[in-house]
Amino acid sequence: TGSTTAGRAIGRTCGELLRPVTLELGGKSAAVILDDADLAANLESFYAATLLNNGQICWLGTRVLAPRSRYAEIVDTITDLAKGLTVGDPLSDATQMGPLVSARQRHRVESYIDKGRSDGGRVTTGGRRPDNTDHGWFVEPTVFADVETGHTIAQEEIFGPVLSVIPYTDEAEAIAIANHSDYGLGGSIWTADPERGAQFARGIASGTVGINGYSNDPTAPFGGIKNSGLGRELGPEGLASYQQLKSIYLDVR
Repeated sequence: TGSTTAGRAIGRTCGELLRPVTLELGGKSAAVILDDADLAANLESFYAATLLNNGQICWLGTRVLAPRSRYAEIVDTITDLAKGLTVGDPLSDATQMGPLVSARQRHRVESYIDKGRSDGGRVTTGGRRPDNTDHGWFVEPTVFADVETGHTIAQEEIFGPVLSVIPYTDEAEAIAIANHSDYGLGGSIWTADPERGAQFARGIASGTVGINGYSNDPTAPFGGIKNSGLGRELGPEGLASYQQLKSIYLDVR
């Protein structure tokens, strides 16, 4: 489990050794909000699917796709969510957003925020270091609006508390935008109609997708496609890479 760059290096070594390997790598998952979704009623689940662990989880839905017909409303809802998160000591039960793992990672995240601005994205909240922390590698929860799918912040894994809200016109365009990625690890669909969400999820090129939330189930296989890795963990399918098939031929002549 790690970055795509590290996974490629491990994969090359395993190829030379002819050893099987399961690679659970990076992600840039899409959280697709359909036009019937009541996002305000699911903010806790939406937070967990997009900003949990300070944005440092590979399957988080950091590309948020919103219908143009409700774009301003949804941007405001997500902005209010991020703005209202409690940032502070990670050992405090009241904290919802703690620090990043290192100074190097904070610099990386801040570089992506600068790139998002220069590409034309509009910061609706965050984008700075919080004032109320005197130590630790903190970055405010940050939301970008007016992001295009070709922007760097919509394509590269940031691994920090940064969301990009991308507009779409109809379901066909939403699927096309969601699949316009080098990654395919997670994703979520937000809708008032779970059956509609499940049907939509079938069109998403990703190893896992959640409906109105995202939570790994240890009885189900987990893993990605494309640059998100190889193989599966968990579930009965997760045992497959540890097994070897043998054929025994019996001559009955």
